[in-house]
Amino acid sequence: MPVWCCRCSLPGHFRCCNFYKLTARPSASKNISTRLIARPALWPWSGSERAMSPRNYRDTETEGEIFNSLVQYFGDNLGQKVKAMPLVEETSLLEDSSVTLPMVVIGNGPSGICLSYMLSGYRPYLSPEAIHPNAILHSKLEEARHLSIVDQDLEYLSEGLEGRSSNPVAVLFDTLLHPGADFGHDDPSVLHWKLEQHHHIPHVVLGHGPPGGAWHNMEGSMLTISFGNWMELPGLKFKDWASSKRRNLKGDRVVPEEVARYYKHYVKVMGLQKNFRENTHITSVSRLYRDHDDDGGQDGGISAQQLQIDRSKFIRRNWEVRGYQRVADGSQVPFCLFAENVALATGTLDSPAHLEVEGEDFPFVFHSMPEFGAAVSRGKLRGRVDPVLIVGSGLTAADAVLCAYNNNIPVIHVFRRRVTDPSLIFKQLPKKLYPEYHQVYHMMCTQSCSADSSLLPDYTSFPEHHVLSFKPDMKCILQSVSGLKKMFKLSAAVVLIGSHPNLSFLKEQGCYLGHNSSQPITCKGNPVEIDAYTYECVKEAHLFALGPLVGDNFVRFLKGGALGVTHCLAARQKKKQHLFVERGGGDGIA
Repeated sequence: MPVWCCRCSLPGHFRCCNFYKLTARPSASKNISTRLIARPALWPWSGSERAMSPRNYRDTETEGEIFNSLVQYFGDNLGQKVKAMPLVEETSLLEDSSVTLPMVVIGNGPSGICLSYMLSGYRPYLSPEAIHPNAILHSKLEEARHLSIVDQDLEYLSEGLEGRSSNPVAVLFDTLLHPGADFGHDDPSVLHWKLEQHHHIPHVVLGHGPPGGAWHNMEGSMLTISFGNWMELPGLKFKDWASSKRRNLKGDRVVPEEVARYYKHYVKVMGLQKNFRENTHITSVSRLYRDHDDDGGQDGGISAQQLQIDRSKFIRRNWEVRGYQRVADGSQVPFCLFAENVALATGTLDSPAHLEVEGEDFPFVFHSMPEFGAAVSRGKLRGRVDPVLIVGSGLTAADAVLCAYNNNIPVIHVFRRRVTDPSLIFKQLPKKLYPEYHQVYHMMCTQSCSADSSLLPDYTSFPEHHVLSFKPDMKCILQSVSGLKKMFKLSAAVVLIGSHPNLSFLKEQGCYLGHNSSQPITCKGNPVEIDAYTYECVKEAHLFALGPLVGDNFVRFLKGGALGVTHCLAARQKKKQHLFVERGGGDGIA
């Protein structure tokens, strides 16, 4: 298990950097009360050292040593390529520079995997023989055929495109990868990919479990909403992978277990393993200092006068990422990384939403499909006379209805909307492709509760109802929009009304990043507010968000976030390298 260096942010670096503790010393500056320097010590930290939360860092490591450290980690064969690329914002104060990873990605689901793929130097180009069915878009692509899509004007390419995402770059990238998908066509991608190692941007991807994220925890018997080819990532067709593994795909839709296996294999076959760290848990992501034009003014002891100094004289050690990695014996090894940029790719499945009603914490009330599925698999609910209460009108609630129905467990299905509500997800799914969900919708419409409150033997729906409370004797009280109350005895209850991301490592639980800063971040109601073409958070510079956090809940669209982030970093890299050369810095770091 690699040990992580809290100084250079890289694993296995005790020979190069030793281990360090941070010690305060008087500063020469009258405006800054303390500076922090690094001295050899043992790590992981213990006692008071672990509790330290420093904010300003200085050491005497040269740019050459920074480069050598990164090359040692990422491989000597990348030496010449990486050398031509400035890793952090160069300064004239090289003697005071500090090692900072250009990017730390939090979340190792498909969003994080795709971002790692592109940060590793893979670039999409228009294929020589490709003709996009959108003639206007194809004409634009022809204008700069020699350039990768990353290096082109994404706003110009996205203009006029329409799709099922509110993010224009997501729509652009989807139509390049899956032309005509919204019209039912299975046309090949118009892109081909090249590995250009000189574009490699060092980064690390942190995740709770193996690559694939929440896909490893989803109910295994249900089919995906999207077709298998819509679940694939650039460079590896899902069907090709399935054939190589002798998977027998009976249709276009697949079970989550297959998708999870594909993502895990993708990281391996694309050579991305070195960027991924499993079993990691983030405890805090905080700014080390703020630029003078950031909201909130000065921070961490940096004076307003010092912030007025040309920003190019500061290496952008913008973020401190703290957490721990759980090792084989169950113990927790703390780590601290420093990053110029952080990308949030956590998804939104971490924290199931609650009704916030009396008795919701009773043990017979579940809040996730895996919990309910496990109870059914163990046979706990079979043979019960009392029904299962399922709350929610989305596809996960429909999955729970199907699970209970197929196991001969009677169902009470409660939801707030009318069955004719045009926003119900069932109305957006073709009947031929999703027969099981339309079966549930048909029952919702035709098997609703009667005036005498009698239940049907297998399934009864309660449109425009909500749960008032749960009782210790496994009863629940429902209330209609007219105020009529009804009580039922249950064998279990499953509340499936959405979920929230776990952003507890950010200030204010990340709420301040949303369109409505007074509400929690949600995929649909309050996504993170981002720049439409760079995916950088509007309210926090050098912090990016992609995937469900910005409203892209389908894999086919979340890949656009990786394009936007990579496009932004590549453009900034070019600008910084140009400024560095102008100042006489030569053509490299060392």
